[in-house]
Amino acid sequence: MTLSHDISGSGPTLVLVHGIVHRRQAWDSLLDQLTPYRRVVTVDLPGHGESLLPELGPDVMGQLIDDVSEFVKEVTPAGERAHVAGNSLGGWIALSLAARGDVASATALSPAGFFVNHLDQVRAINTIRALRGTAKLMGDGLPRALRYKLIRYPALAAFFAHPSHVGYAAALADCRSLVSNELVDLGLEMDFVLPPIVDPTVPVTVAWGRRDLILPVYQAQRVKKPFPQAKLMVLPGLGHVPMTDAPELISSILLAGSEPFGSRAKSVSAAG
Repeated sequence: MTLSHDISGSGPTLVLVHGIVHRRQAWDSLLDQLTPYRRVVTVDLPGHGESLLPELGPDVMGQLIDDVSEFVKEVTPAGERAHVAGNSLGGWIALSLAARGDVASATALSPAGFFVNHLDQVRAINTIRALRGTAKLMGDGLPRALRYKLIRYPALAAFFAHPSHVGYAAALADCRSLVSNELVDLGLEMDFVLPPIVDPTVPVTVAWGRRDLILPVYQAQRVKKPFPQAKLMVLPGLGHVPMTDAPELISSILLAGSEPFGSRAKSVSAAG
């Protein structure tokens, strides 16, 4: 399945997968740090950005994993296994591909799917639906309202620890996607069941922002059960979408997580 994407840089292939209602431009702040060392592929998930939403079957999440796995194979040079990294829903997809043994490594930033119980998932669902409802209420006034920092910054605070790092155009695009994206309601209520661990030797890195208000950091304690090999770190002062919060730190984590042959020679500094 061909999805809208961009390719830049050289080196081992690293595919970057955004979260729900986001777009491939979510990774733009990292490209200058990544492209000297990686062939970076940024992709719009189905129904996001410029990628069309296909006809959906009953297993939406399974279909997403299959679509991204097929895409990764399409954009990876022959004889190479790509590395994959993702945020939120994209993090869950990255970990699912690692569980299936489809990738060389997986790095997940605040991945979905590690709710401690059903009420925890309901809390996350209601948070996103409340944000969506607020954006809908603004209606045609949304572009004008977001021009004011006193409105834009609080509107983004659930996702970003540092909303001031997000420009007006990006904020408007994200809020419009929050309103219109057809996968929001379907994805929120699905069971995030990981595939059986096929190859536990696939290197896995999971980094979680301590100030994540969508998927709180306490969910990180559940990562080690399905992925005992995971390198787990907590990132003080960072939010649910940490790429614009701290581009240099997140870039270093992605580079370390995608070192060829599972090497972790590149140091990453992140206190828990």
